[in-house]
Amino acid sequence: MADDMTLKIILHAPTPAALGRARNNAINVMREAPNAQVRIVVNAQAVAAVLDADAEELDALTWLCPVTLLGTNRESRTPLHVLPGAAVLEIARMQQAGWVYIRA
Repeated sequence: MADDMTLKIILHAPTPAALGRARNNAINVMREAPNAQVRIVVNAQAVAAVLDADAEELDALTWLCPVTLLGTNRESRTPLHVLPGAAVLEIARMQQAGWVYIRA
């Protein structure tokens, strides 16, 4: 089994409810495996939920889909990140690089 230093987790949140679960999961991972890397990848309806409510300790772990931002005419804010491409492609690329996918 991989140790915490190599554990890389994608928590995918396409809906506001999934965003809540992803944030709770991220908190649990950080508490139980503090050396793990966690990314909350957000697209679809969850993007507006992220932009409309700060989650200070988790925003730095959150990556937004640029396609959703463009389609909803919204802009990111610091410390949120914007993925370099569509969420579906970036999730696949991260999985190829060894990240574990979890749909929240």
